[in-house]
Amino acid sequence: MQRPVEPRRHRATRTIAAVSVAALAAASVAALGIVGVSPASAATVDHLGVAFGSSTGAVRGGAAGTLYGLGDPGNPTQALIDGDHITNTSQKPPGGAQHPTGDALRVEPSFFAGAGKDEYVYMQDQYPDFPYNGGNRPGDANGDGVWDYLPIVKQEAETIATQSAHPKQYVFIPFNEPDGDWYPNWSTQKQQFFADWSAVYQTIEGVYAEHGLGHARIGAMGDSAFHSDRTTDFLTYAKAQSQLPDVTIWHELSPGSLADFRGHMSSYRGILANLGLPAIPVDITEYGNPRDMGVPGQLVQWISMFEDQKVDAQTAYWNYAGNLNDNSSRTNSANGGWWLYKWYGDLTGTTATVTPPQANTTDTLQGVASIDTAAKKATVLLGGGTNTVSADLSGLSSSVFGTSVDVTVRADRLNGKEGLSQQPPVIVSQRATVTNGTLSVTIPNSDRYAAYQVEVTPARATRPAVDTSTVSTEAEDTTLVDASVFTQDPNVVSGMASGGKDVGSFDNADSSATWTVNAPRNGTYRLTVLGGANGQPGQQALFVDNAFNQLVKYSADQSWTYRGTSSVLVPLSAGSHTFSLRASKDGSTVLPGADVTLDRFSVQDVTNGDTDTYPATDARLTGAASMTYGSSTTAANGGAALSGSATATFFVSALDSGYQDVSIDSVTSRASALTLRVGGRSVPLGSVSGAGSWRTTARIWLPQGISELTVGSPNGATVTGVTTVRGATQRAADTASANAVRVEAENLTLAGTAKPVTIPASAGSNGDADTNGVVTELGFLGNGAGNTATLARPSSLGAGAYVLTASAANADQSSNLNYNPQVVNRFLDVTEAGGATTRGTFRNGYSWNSFWDTSIPLDLTTTSGALTLGNASAFAPDLDVVTLAKLVAGGATTTAR
Repeated sequence: MQRPVEPRRHRATRTIAAVSVAALAAASVAALGIVGVSPASAATVDHLGVAFGSSTGAVRGGAAGTLYGLGDPGNPTQALIDGDHITNTSQKPPGGAQHPTGDALRVEPSFFAGAGKDEYVYMQDQYPDFPYNGGNRPGDANGDGVWDYLPIVKQEAETIATQSAHPKQYVFIPFNEPDGDWYPNWSTQKQQFFADWSAVYQTIEGVYAEHGLGHARIGAMGDSAFHSDRTTDFLTYAKAQSQLPDVTIWHELSPGSLADFRGHMSSYRGILANLGLPAIPVDITEYGNPRDMGVPGQLVQWISMFEDQKVDAQTAYWNYAGNLNDNSSRTNSANGGWWLYKWYGDLTGTTATVTPPQANTTDTLQGVASIDTAAKKATVLLGGGTNTVSADLSGLSSSVFGTSVDVTVRADRLNGKEGLSQQPPVIVSQRATVTNGTLSVTIPNSDRYAAYQVEVTPARATRPAVDTSTVSTEAEDTTLVDASVFTQDPNVVSGMASGGKDVGSFDNADSSATWTVNAPRNGTYRLTVLGGANGQPGQQALFVDNAFNQLVKYSADQSWTYRGTSSVLVPLSAGSHTFSLRASKDGSTVLPGADVTLDRFSVQDVTNGDTDTYPATDARLTGAASMTYGSSTTAANGGAALSGSATATFFVSALDSGYQDVSIDSVTSRASALTLRVGGRSVPLGSVSGAGSWRTTARIWLPQGISELTVGSPNGATVTGVTTVRGATQRAADTASANAVRVEAENLTLAGTAKPVTIPASAGSNGDADTNGVVTELGFLGNGAGNTATLARPSSLGAGAYVLTASAANADQSSNLNYNPQVVNRFLDVTEAGGATTRGTFRNGYSWNSFWDTSIPLDLTTTSGALTLGNASAFAPDLDVVTLAKLVAGGATTTAR
C-alpha cells in the first residue's frame, strides 16, 4: 500500500510566553528521564503476570524482520544488523525500479552474515510506479499469448537462482497487496487471480528445477489486511492444484491490529483445519505505523503479539530504505527502537505465558518473556502502559535460580528517530528472595513510550548499580519565552514526542527555554538536547547562569518531529545553575537554523568520562560457552565460561567517534589469554601467567554508534563483563601524532573537479567552522577516476589496522516517483598506494550542510602509501573532516583486580 511520509508540521499562531513553568518543575522528572509518577497515578499499579513454568514454545525471534530495512552494503552496518538479530527481510528484486536501494542481491551478504534465514523478494517492485503498472493488471501487449508479467517473474527467479549464494533461502512474493492492486474486486477477479497464481508458481518452480535447485519457496497472498474469504478461497484452489504457498503472507498496518491480530490467526488456523491442511507458517511482511517506529513502548506491543503467535513479522517501510525502518539512527547508531530489538534478539530458551492487564487492546501494557534454564536467566520485556508496573513472576525454580536472585531493570525510552541512544540505564537493581518460585518486581513508570527489560539471575558477584548520573527535563516544563508548546497526539502524528509534547515556533530573537540544573559536584556535564531540525542543520545559544557558554549545533533531521539528539560538554561547579537555550546569541539577531523543535533536555555527569559496563549476562554466547554461578562472593560468578572456540559477543555504543578504553574483566584458573575481535578485526590482548582475577584494557578507536565485540579464550577464562570509558584522556589520544592524523578535507591534495566549497555562516551548518562561523567542505569529489583527494600518511602511521573516519554530507535523491523519499547512498573508495581499495557507504543525511561521521576499517599493507579518496563511477559524499587513526593506540595492559 502507499506509505506516505509525514506532512510538514503545522505551525501554530505564535503565542508570546505560551507556557511559563517554574524551573523547579524539573524536579518532578526523575533521574534518567523516566517521568516521575504523579500523586494521582502513584496509587495505580498495573499487574503483568509472567508464568515461567508455563511454556508457550521455543523463542522464535522472528518479529525483528524488516521490509526494505536494508539499503546497500554497509547501510545499515553489520553491527546494527547483527545486534538486532534480523532473521527475515523483504527487499526489491535485483535491478528493481521501485526504489533506488534495497536490492536483494546487494544486501544478501550482510543479511546472511548475521542471523538471516529467509530473504523475501517483492517481485512486483520491478515496476517503477505504485500502484504497480498504474494499478492495472498487465495484459498481453505483444500479442504473443504470454502475460506481460511472466517474463519479469522469470527473469527475477533466474537472476536469484544463478547469482545468489543462498537461492534456497529466498521466498518469492509474486503479489503485493493484491486486494488493492490488480485484483481488488474478489467476486469478479478471483478466477483471474487463481490463473495468475498458477502461472507465476509454475514459472518460478520451472526456473529452480532447470538449475537443479529443486523446489522454490513462494509466499502468498500478500494482502494489505487479513481477509478470511479471500484466504479460504485461495487455499482451497491452491490445495486442489498442489500449488500451496510455502508461507502465508498478509499485512497488519492499523493500530487496531494490536487488538485484532490474534483473532486473525485463530481464523487462519481454523481455515487450515477446515481444509485439512498442515500448518503453513506466517510472515506478516508489513506491520506497524509510522508512529510506532523507533518508539520502544509501541514496538514491544507488536513484538509480544507476534512472538506469542510464533510468526515472523517485518516492520513496514514507511520512510526510506537502510535504517531498519526508523529503528536505527544516523550511519551506525542505535535509537530506542534498536535497543528494544537487540533485547528481543537476546532472548533464548522458551517463552513463558504472559498475562497483561488488558489482552488484545491497542496502546496498553503488554509483554513477552523467556526463560533459559541452561543460562539461568529469566527475562521480561514490557511496556506500553502509563502506570507503575508490578511484574508478578512465577515458576522460578529453586533448582535453577536458588532462592536468592539478582534482579535488574533497564529503561529504554523514546529518543527520536535520529537520537543517539546509549545502552539503556539500570533503574532497578536488587537482591530478592524467591518464595515458592514467585517474585514481584516493581517498575516505576508513567511513560507509555518506554519499554523495560527485567532480568532475573542467580545472585552474582557484581550486580549493575542503578544509574543516577542523568536528570532529564521535558522542554514544555521549562520557562518559555516567545515559543509555543505543541501537543503531539499519538493518534494523529507519526513522530511521537517525549511526554507527549514539544516546543516549537522558536524563531524570534527573544525565544528561549530556561530551567535549573543541580550539579552534585565540580566536574564535567553533558547536555543532550532531543529536538528536530527541519531539513537543515540548526543551532541555538546555550547560556549558563546568564552568560553565553557555547553554541549547540544540530544536524539536520527529516522534519520537526523526526527528531535527533545533539550534545555539548559543560564544566560546572557544585550547586544550582540556570541553563537557557536561546534563538539568539546577542539578543537581537536570530541564529541561522534556530527554529529547532525542543522535546527534552538531559544533563549527565561525565566527570569521570563516559563509562558503560556490559555484563556477561547480556552477552550472546556461542559454542560451548556457558554461564557460571556459584557463591555470590566468587569473582567469576555471573560470568561466561569460555574455552576452545566458544565466544561471548557484546554490542557496545559510543556517542562519538574516537578512542575508548575497552576493558575486559576475567577470571582464570591457570595461564591463559583472551582474544578480542572488534567488528571482525583482531585486537591483540596479551596473556596472563597464572590464576587470578584480571582486567585487560586496550585503547581502541570505535566508530560513533554500535560496535560488535567478540571475546574468546582458547585456553579457558571466565569473562564477567566489558567496560568502555571515553573521557579527556581518550579524547586527547584522538589527535596524538603517534595515533592519528586529522585533516580538513579541503586541505587534502585535490585533483580534477574536487574543490573546496564554502558554506557561509548565514546558511547554517553543523560542520567544522572557522572563527567567523564559515564552514569549508570538499565537494565535487568523484564521478570520474581523476576527481580525487589524497591524504599523505605521516611516518608514524605505518602498516597496520586503521579506521578512516569521515565527517560527510549526503542529501542525494533519485526522482521521487513514488511515496517514500527516494534517498540515495553515496560511496567513497579509499585506495592505498601499493595496497587495496576499500569502499565506505554514506547514508543520506537530509542536507548538504549537515555532517555525520562514517567510519571505514582499513588494513594498510605499505609503510607510507598515500590514501586516495574518490569514486570513479559516481559522486562521493561531500567531506568536512577526515581522520585516519590506528585501530589500537599502544598496547594492551592487564592488571590484577
